[in-house]
Amino acid sequence: MKAVITVVGSDSVGILAAVADVCAKRKINIEEVTQSILGGTFAMIMVVDLSLCDSDFETVQSALMDAGAAKGVEVKITRRELYDTMHRI
Repeated sequence: MKAVITVVGSDSVGILAAVADVCAKRKINIEEVTQSILGGTFAMIMVVDLSLCDSDFETVQSALMDAGAAKGVEVKITRRELYDTMHRI
């Protein structure tokens, strides 16, 4: 299963590392990453593969939200098919 992780919040050191750490600990492969800093606001989108993940989706979601809260950013994970449907015009 593929998913999209979005991260938005005030820029600080280690945001990418914190999200990547959650993924690595759960065998989630990060396939694509784009990030930028817009006027002090950190914005990142990751496409990930959860095929080998050893946790259920809700556990991953909770771990990402906790990692984001620790860094002062909002982290969301959305199943790829839902993300694509939400953003289709």
